[in-house]
Amino acid sequence: MSTAGGTKAIIAAMLANAGIAIAKFVAFLITGASSLLAESVHSAADTSNQALLLLGGKRAKRQATPEHPFGYGRERYIYAFIVSIVLFSLGGLFALYEGYHKIELVLDGESELVSPLVAIVVLVVAIALETFSLRTAIVESNHVRGSQSWVQFIRHSRAPELPVVLLEDIGAEIGLILALLGVGLSAITGNGIYDGIGTMGIGLLLVIIAVILAIETKSLLLGESATETDVAKIRAAIMATEDVEGIIHMRTLHLGPDELLVAAKIAVAAEVTAADVAAGIDATEKRIRDAVPIARVIYLEPDLRRPSASPAAQNVAAASESVPGGG
Repeated sequence: MSTAGGTKAIIAAMLANAGIAIAKFVAFLITGASSLLAESVHSAADTSNQALLLLGGKRAKRQATPEHPFGYGRERYIYAFIVSIVLFSLGGLFALYEGYHKIELVLDGESELVSPLVAIVVLVVAIALETFSLRTAIVESNHVRGSQSWVQFIRHSRAPELPVVLLEDIGAEIGLILALLGVGLSAITGNGIYDGIGTMGIGLLLVIIAVILAIETKSLLLGESATETDVAKIRAAIMATEDVEGIIHMRTLHLGPDELLVAAKIAVAAEVTAADVAAGIDATEKRIRDAVPIARVIYLEPDLRRPSASPAAQNVAAASESVPGGG
């Protein structure tokens, strides 16, 4: 992922959400619409989430230490996971509670909307601002997602920021539409229960998005391998070495979105000298880094091919052990 592109999308979303949160809360104070209160809390939570993503990106750049020899790249995953928790609790659960409370008040005859036109105007403006934020996230994502579908991009991206911002912006857009429908129907019918139903719809939407984010970032925290494309490039770089007869097995692991660990046991000919093996390994490491620049930590172990296994069989085994998700 382009770090600059991810940062641009985060900042655009944060500025939009900060302004929207203030406008929604003022409109709630004027109208009493529960969907506006839920949306203002949602936007405030999104603003804090984007600040967390920026903080995680900054902390991830710290230099490696003896205690953390592989660096702090995974801090970006940790903060993305915290974002999912904040979205679930402050966004989703609060909106569900507020919607339920609003419906209770309406059924007891204690709630009505005041100046619903104010709420409608604020929501329409908020939709326009969120559209700008979403467009920025889409443009930046298109720079890195390649031929992947949007679902594949969100599921398989090794950098968490753009998928998080995308899902938050999509959730915000749909949430605003639900709020607009709730307030609009309440204004037309004079029945505030639609406002409460819209608020609960916002809460359910945010809970679903938060669960998706939690599942995806949990996988990143556990450690994911290189993408299929990068694995193929690494294998090709290794096999291009003159004295390498095959890959016995290979493992890749993301130490962070922009840092990859590569460990492989490679088969070399029995007659090759130690000096030739060392030179070959150095050349192979350079080829791997040229092919996959994020391959920062590389361990290559030379070994003799097992006489019981044919070259074809060993290459098949190597392929099965080096696919993404294999370790």
